[in-house]
Amino acid sequence: MIPFLENLDWRGFLARPELPPPRPEALNALRREPILITGAGGSIGSALALRLGALRAPLVLLETSESNLYALERDWAAALATNACSTNLMTSILGIVADVTLLQEIFATHAPRIVFHAAAFKHVPLMEEQLLAAIANNIFATETLVKVATVHGARVILLSTDKAVEPASVMGATKRVAEQIVLAAGGTVLRLGNVLGSRDSVAEIFARQIAQGGPVTVNDPAARRYFLTLDEAANLLLGATVLAEPSALLAPVLPATHFIADLAHFMARELAPERNIAVEFTEPRPGDKEAELLWKASDHSCPAGVDGMVLVKVAGPAEAELNGQLASLRAALDTRDQCAALAELRAMVPDYTPSQTVLAAARRQNDRCTHG
Repeated sequence: MIPFLENLDWRGFLARPELPPPRPEALNALRREPILITGAGGSIGSALALRLGALRAPLVLLETSESNLYALERDWAAALATNACSTNLMTSILGIVADVTLLQEIFATHAPRIVFHAAAFKHVPLMEEQLLAAIANNIFATETLVKVATVHGARVILLSTDKAVEPASVMGATKRVAEQIVLAAGGTVLRLGNVLGSRDSVAEIFARQIAQGGPVTVNDPAARRYFLTLDEAANLLLGATVLAEPSALLAPVLPATHFIADLAHFMARELAPERNIAVEFTEPRPGDKEAELLWKASDHSCPAGVDGMVLVKVAGPAEAELNGQLASLRAALDTRDQCAALAELRAMVPDYTPSQTVLAAARRQNDRCTHG
């Protein structure tokens, strides 16, 4: 997060009460069991790691980005200096979730009982051009993690996204399959909306544009999203640990979406009150939707027994069907066949609507294979 965004009054923008913190029993339970965080150097992973460090929970922090892991270790050292966390309870590991040998070593050595899976490719426009990479990382790395965790009796809590609901993007569709994998194994899924101020989020982009004097660019004047703060995201993940029900999909109780344009105007007023920062509209990017949902109209939601969250009942494939679909998708990935991979992904997520960017890339590859 850009430093001055940490002090921005997000409550003034959200205009709603803060989501409730996790219950004491959840925090007490987390002090007793080793925990693995994947994607630990990301914005949410880092916030979660520091919160758990304050609880003195034994942590293993897995991160693929050297710079992100280094930054997290610096933040940890700063927290240690103020006695906010304990260094002997943290192990940082540079590596990828898809490395099954590394995962087996982590579980054999540290025996984590809870896994917060926050590692994923998340940038919507970029993933529209990187279908196979998104499938490899968001789907098959998740499958590898879940298999190893299951063997060792660990519970996986997947950090997911509202973009997995009736997806219009590769990112959303691959995260929906990741949800299916985790739920089929008895794990927990938490869907979040847009996290304000997280790394490379729209708020961070707006802040950079404002610092440069504007204009602030918004892709669509009608675009609206669910927003929550980084602290709320970490609290929801911590709170999700108390839910004993297997194969649970959770979503936060957020009363309404906000227009992205309203966020742009709010940030311009807060960060540059003495200047008249223009807000300009461009056009929707490939994979963007006008509005996101936390669950479909046909899904059933009910109280989760966890403050600030609801339990969403979703239909999913049987385990044997899911395994067969994953095998077909893996074959397409191994041969780098984008056409086949896209077809398998659409079969697994029938309400996925690919963008013209994705369809065109698949057609180009098909033409090269046909005429090459």
